[in-house]
Amino acid sequence: MSGQAIAADVLLVVAVLIVAVSIVGLLVMHTVYRKVHYLTPVSLVAPLLVAVAVTIRSGYAENTGQTWLAVAIMAVAGPILCHATVRAARIRERGDWRAIDNLDATRELP
Repeated sequence: MSGQAIAADVLLVVAVLIVAVSIVGLLVMHTVYRKVHYLTPVSLVAPLLVAVAVTIRSGYAENTGQTWLAVAIMAVAGPILCHATVRAARIRERGDWRAIDNLDATRELP
C-alpha cells in the first residue's frame, strides 16, 4: 500500500468521524438553533476532506474535477440552507423572523 493510499484512507476516516460526531451533536441538542451548528462540519468540512482524498487517490482526473465542483456547490449552498432553516424556524415560533426578544413588540423596528 502506497503512502498516497494511506493518506487518502486517513482523510476518509477523519471525514467519517466528523460526520459521526456531528450526528451525536444533532441528537443531543434540543433546539433547532443549537442543532444547526452541527450541520457545518457535515456540509463543508467532511466533503472537503473527501475531495482531498479523491485528489490524492486519483490525481487530476475528470472525477476529481467533478468532486471539487460538488464541494464548491455545497460550500455555497450549505450556509444558505442553514440560514433558511433557522429563519423558517424563527417564523414558525414567533410569526416573524425580525422579532427581537429584548424590544417591546409594539415598538417599530428601524
